[in-house]
Amino acid sequence: MPSLPGTDLIVSDLCFGGNVFGWTADEPTSFALLDRFTDAVPSTESPFVDSAEMYGNGLSEQILGRWMAERGMRDRVTVATKASPGDKEHPLSAPEIRAAAERSLRNLQTDHIDLYYAHYDDATTPLEETLTAFDELVRAGKVRHVAASNYSPERLTEALDIQRDQGLSPYVALQPHYNLMERAAYEDGLRDVVADRGLGTLPYFSLAKGFLTGKYRAGETIDSPRAKGASAYVGEKGDRVLAALQQVAAAHGTTGSAVALRWLADRPTVVAPIASGRSVEQLADLLPMLDLRLADDERDLLDRASE
Repeated sequence: MPSLPGTDLIVSDLCFGGNVFGWTADEPTSFALLDRFTDAVPSTESPFVDSAEMYGNGLSEQILGRWMAERGMRDRVTVATKASPGDKEHPLSAPEIRAAAERSLRNLQTDHIDLYYAHYDDATTPLEETLTAFDELVRAGKVRHVAASNYSPERLTEALDIQRDQGLSPYVALQPHYNLMERAAYEDGLRDVVADRGLGTLPYFSLAKGFLTGKYRAGETIDSPRAKGASAYVGEKGDRVLAALQQVAAAHGTTGSAVALRWLADRPTVVAPIASGRSVEQLADLLPMLDLRLADDERDLLDRASE
């Protein structure tokens, strides 16, 4: 069972990305997605859902909040959301963090956020001010744990040093861009910091903007808001990775998406990859990763294909 280091949170192997709520999935569809996801998660784990104040300008949080209230699910679900930049001049200043947290609490219809991220680093605000504001939220009981997203290794190290030296609530997790098509940025620097400091990693774009589903190939047109981003991976390496995914998926009678997510979930320091679907059918392609177990030679095949 995956646990978030430094916390008592036992979360699902897959973190469902709430960026689709109110964007590519309307509210009834979002409710159906959340129902299907939580049904699939073992009762010993907490279904993990990720949102941010900037997703749909708060609509993602609002839909998640209404679903939890109607289903009576708040106590079972682990909720992550983020203080986002938007059009703020100093997004991680103390006043902005306090205001963002209060908005998120109202949107989510809850009195606490389980994991609260700095969505993007803010070079215009002293780190000490940001980290002290996060600590105040934890001490007030409005946030259980804090985390970082889109930080460089240097800034993450600096933040962790300040938190340690000043006795502030520490970042317990990092949310980076990491998947079979994008390994270097995380593995060549951030991973060492995460491992050394005992953090957990929750990668976003786990399916490479949808490319690893296998739908996006040279010469094919796909009607999807992610098509442009996914098309950037079409090429020799992409073909190699998709072929390896298909080989492993066929051996298990499952989907390439599930294999890609399982590979990522099995990587050192990773707690749970973040992925989403805009329909229950798309979600169904992801859920087999919860029970999938890869052999060492299968992981090696994917490692080599993605180098």
